[in-house]
Amino acid sequence: MTAPTRARPAGPPARSGDAGLAARSGDAGLAARSGDAAAAAHHGILDAVTARTTSTVLVGRQAELGALTDALKRVRADEPAALLVGGEAGVGKTRLVEEFGRLAARDGARLLTGQCLELGEEGLPFAPFAAALREVLRRDGPAAFAGHEPEFARLLPELGPAGPQIAADSNRGYFFDLVAGLVGRLAADGPLVLVIEDLHWADRSTRDLIAFLVRSARTARMLLLCTYRTDELHRGHPLRPFLAELDRVRGVERVELARLDRDGTGEILADLLGSEPRPGTVESIHKRAQGNPFFIEELAACGDPNGCCEIPDTLRDLLLSRVDRLPEPAQRVLRIAAAGGSRFGHDLLLTVAGMPEPELEEALRAAVAAQLLVAIPEEGYEFRHALVREAVHDDLLPGEHVRLHARYAAAIEADPQLVVAGRAPAEIAHHWHAAHDHPRALTAALHAAAAAEARYAYAEQSRLLERALELWEQVPDAADRIGMDHLALVEETLRAAVAAGDYTRALSLTRAALGEVDSAAEPLRAARLLQRRGKLKRNFGKSDGVAELRQAYELARDAENGPERVRLLSHIAESLGPVAADEAARIAREAVAAAAGSDDATLHLSARITSTNVCSPASAADEALVEVTRVADTARELGDVTNLIRAQVSVSHLLFELGRYAESARTAAEAMPDARRVGIDRTSGAYLIANHAEALVALGRWDEAETLCAEAARLDPPGTLAVPWLEIRARLRLARGHAGAVGAVARVLGYLGKPYLSPQQRIPLYELRITAALAADDHAEAVAAATTALDDPVLPREPRYTWPLLVAAARAAVSADASAPDAVLAARIREIVDAVPARHPAERAAAAEVTATLAPPPEALAAWRAAVEARRTDGQPYQLAGALLAAATAAAAAGDRGAVASAVAEAATIAGQLGARPLAEQAATLARRVGLRDGGRPGAASDGLTSRELEVLRLVAEGHSNSRIAEELYISPKTASVHVSRIIAKLAVSNRVEAAAVAHRLGLLTPS
Repeated sequence: MTAPTRARPAGPPARSGDAGLAARSGDAGLAARSGDAAAAAHHGILDAVTARTTSTVLVGRQAELGALTDALKRVRADEPAALLVGGEAGVGKTRLVEEFGRLAARDGARLLTGQCLELGEEGLPFAPFAAALREVLRRDGPAAFAGHEPEFARLLPELGPAGPQIAADSNRGYFFDLVAGLVGRLAADGPLVLVIEDLHWADRSTRDLIAFLVRSARTARMLLLCTYRTDELHRGHPLRPFLAELDRVRGVERVELARLDRDGTGEILADLLGSEPRPGTVESIHKRAQGNPFFIEELAACGDPNGCCEIPDTLRDLLLSRVDRLPEPAQRVLRIAAAGGSRFGHDLLLTVAGMPEPELEEALRAAVAAQLLVAIPEEGYEFRHALVREAVHDDLLPGEHVRLHARYAAAIEADPQLVVAGRAPAEIAHHWHAAHDHPRALTAALHAAAAAEARYAYAEQSRLLERALELWEQVPDAADRIGMDHLALVEETLRAAVAAGDYTRALSLTRAALGEVDSAAEPLRAARLLQRRGKLKRNFGKSDGVAELRQAYELARDAENGPERVRLLSHIAESLGPVAADEAARIAREAVAAAAGSDDATLHLSARITSTNVCSPASAADEALVEVTRVADTARELGDVTNLIRAQVSVSHLLFELGRYAESARTAAEAMPDARRVGIDRTSGAYLIANHAEALVALGRWDEAETLCAEAARLDPPGTLAVPWLEIRARLRLARGHAGAVGAVARVLGYLGKPYLSPQQRIPLYELRITAALAADDHAEAVAAATTALDDPVLPREPRYTWPLLVAAARAAVSADASAPDAVLAARIREIVDAVPARHPAERAAAAEVTATLAPPPEALAAWRAAVEARRTDGQPYQLAGALLAAATAAAAAGDRGAVASAVAEAATIAGQLGARPLAEQAATLARRVGLRDGGRPGAASDGLTSRELEVLRLVAEGHSNSRIAEELYISPKTASVHVSRIIAKLAVSNRVEAAAVAHRLGLLTPS
């Protein structure tokens, strides 16, 4: 069918933008060298932490790392600087500092590190400075202390007898001066970075010395870097006023580390798992860990591929240890609150707790002060971290669990205003289910499902209906209670699963429902189930679904006409379109005729869209666009959002096909908010995202296309609906030389192993497979992939997708030797070219490129010039740049250096704008081979190959050995060998044979 298709750019692949900074995250996962890991040791879990796998990437900290490096630049310029890095435990403070330290050391800075101990005011004074000074002693020896060893011996006994105590103010001032002087000497030859970890555990003496150093002008070449935990700073914590005081000092800057977003969670999981995680896994772990790197690592280490495992014991102990330190009343209130969810209102908690309000407020105040709860103005409270709530809830006794949830359900039923507007049905259903009251849970689930459907919350509706199915057998009078039989409940659940995009479950439900329905008594009901099953099997790639769709038509054909039959005929025709075009067109016309007798405007719209999609000939995109635009306008006037989105998918598709890329992008973008609003962004919305992204790729707006691919990843379209965005992302990553390109390509090409893919999905994957092989310089694989692809009989009927495939196949044919294409493959390409129409700008440009690629050398330059002009007309910059480089190569072989220079310069500019690194490297290599300055301006021979190297290259091309070259040129064999090595390097080839081939192709053996 045409409607759920998306445009894709013709020509070479693309590859994804900057993957961003990567380095390890998660403080507590860094063993004993980390401050937060020391805290883990304190809680008795260090062995478990160090034994598990930790992430090796730093994710989402580009801005923070930039702030640290900027501060070091200021220090190099003799400006004072101090950074206070804060964040909750496990958020990645230590890893950020470590990554910065590595970069700083690489640039010549010296690092000293000290760590505060969890002993508070009674602990060893100056503990972090003692650790830092011990590093100085180990590296520089006692001489670094410039004769003041007795004074420093109070901190470092290994220096010898200690001097006077430094507790008195006069002695402290003298000692502080000595430390400042030592720091000044250490920073004399280069910047010094002094790292103080876990400042929240610092004693007063340490804080005083830090304050002194921050204000000391003599330490201007020192960067002081302190880390502290924000979730440890209760109201009376001594660090609070200290930080406020430092904020007023010039050069002091605070850096707060927030939790990671969903994409950051995905990056950490990809590193931990060694492959790209399933979107469902990312979603599950991110929801539970809420972006805390340490928690992400712990949940990933539990081994559940879906991230739904119980909280690991070590993590549970760590989470509950802070709860155990609360007074008993506060612990009791936390247990009651945990049964209510992560966020709860004050009045609801007061009702359920059944305790005097002053006592409740006192308990809540203690939990808030301990950083376990967060007060939300005018709303209530929220657990600071969802895993804390989960751990407390899991710790409830069985009877306590049942009683609390029953009290919550009863309270909300009595007063729905106790929860957020609209959430009462879902909350009541959840609590009765958790309380194991099956009859109430069943009816509540149905009411909540209806409320969820009204909000277009189909995923929630599906979960609630699944619960109702589970409870059916446990409630003897279930049918009477909910007013429907089991088959009706299965059908309702099926519709919700389809709307939510849970196609796996929907497919199972169609089988169950077909086992219950009586097709003779209810033909349309059975036909509807068969149509859904056939479409689901096709969307999953399990089969083309034709058998089920034909059975559905047989049942619907002779049924009594009415709205249900009209819709069913339209859906059958649309589902049959990709595999049985003539049959689909006949049924679509039948649907239009059946709708003619109805007053329902939405029926007419649905039938018209289907008819346009399946009946319009491939050569009539202009006419189809006019018709489907009219349908979209009518649907908009009627407020028919479902048909409007269907129409907009087709409009954006057709606009792309016609080469109107900006309009295509705008149309798809404008339709997406409606798809989100009615909850179909994972299904029909997936096509809109893909259409939008492909139009952006065609326009050269690759970063925006990357963002849309990330959005599609979060939505996780089901089945083969994921192919379009996965293909776009793989192309972008390939064209940008992204480190994840190989994995992205492999993932989407895996769909070729499915029993069925529609031609609009299958043909682009053929082309991607060839392009990936060419990018890897695997000539044999490229030829094999092209040969297999060109055997597909559907190619002549799909010109839009076939032309880019032919371009890739032509490139494969000449990949071994441009002057001698693979004869068999080239002949097959020409055969298909004669059978495929070139209707629109992109197709005509692709046809010109195929001709130029296979043209013999005397005709190549003229053919490539024609291809470049065709690509300019089409307007896709990446394809234009590729054609320009090919034209430049042909111009070099013809000796036209001016044409080479302008083409290479333009291609290099486009590659730079797109971030297409491989393409930029190809332009630079070609420029170097032909002796161009700055990748584009002509230069003397010395800019590329010297005159002597050209002489040597001519002899290499004639097949002479180094000894023979030496004899011919009256040089030593060693000198000849050196010249050959330089030639190979300058031409960016691997051996003498390739050097000779390049020389012939670029005309380097003939004076220009």
